[in-house]
Amino acid sequence: MRWKGSRSSDNIDDRRGQSMSRGGSGALMLILNLVGRKFGITGIIVVLVGAYFFTGGNIGQLLGGGTPQVSDGPVNETSEQAYWHELAGAVLAKTEDSWAAIFARHNAQYRAPQMVLYRGMTQTGCGTGQAQTGPFYCPADQKVYLDLSFFNLLKQRYGGGGDFAAAYVIAHEVGHHVQNLLGIEKKMRAEQAANPSQKNALSVRLELQADCFAGLWAAETNRREQFLEPGDLEQGMKTAAAIGDDHLQQQAGQVVRPDAFTHGSSAQRQKWLRTGMQASDIGQCDTFK
Repeated sequence: MRWKGSRSSDNIDDRRGQSMSRGGSGALMLILNLVGRKFGITGIIVVLVGAYFFTGGNIGQLLGGGTPQVSDGPVNETSEQAYWHELAGAVLAKTEDSWAAIFARHNAQYRAPQMVLYRGMTQTGCGTGQAQTGPFYCPADQKVYLDLSFFNLLKQRYGGGGDFAAAYVIAHEVGHHVQNLLGIEKKMRAEQAANPSQKNALSVRLELQADCFAGLWAAETNRREQFLEPGDLEQGMKTAAAIGDDHLQQQAGQVVRPDAFTHGSSAQRQKWLRTGMQASDIGQCDTFK
């Protein structure tokens, strides 16, 4: 994938120097343990009452379950992390340019999302985001959240990986932003609320459409600047298969259960990524038909 020398997006919030922890350090639990050994339940009650008034009723602050605390520090990155950082900025910029062009053809204006780079854990408009869940999009604050270590994990654990694989992952999350702008995400959530038994099936359709949008972005960008190289499509297909629900269930030693799918099978994800790369318009990515 040709991306070196491309402009980098200005819509990046780099929080990798931040560390985040729950309020308190569990000190109250240690005190309760010591007091309980010496004074029994009576002593524990006295300490809890004192803690209640000391914290204004929010004992969780001392238990370590209060409001997340954030501290800033320098962003130290390895050469590998610097590489992914540069690639992420270039890919996000390409999504901005291509989606702006696609929206313009429909006489609409594209509003680009912000990408938040973080390590481990960060606060989002959708609650606390954690790296173990993988990259994700939050409709509430219209931001894409990404821990760059996922790109290494993609190769080492899931069997995908590479520059275009990373671009596909980012473009998929931006695809969710497009769904949000078009009102698709909101409509799907309403349908889930009205039909709880279809919650997973509707989620799969939303995810497959984001895959198709990722393919559509790749096709549009390639028409504009010929950035794809031989092997990129195969790399994308391999990654789509690696993060299919059936493949992940098998990797976890589980029986494949289609009713538990939330993102789609490997074959479905490959199909819709390919569909997007052969498409010329958003309407060809209607996975809800």
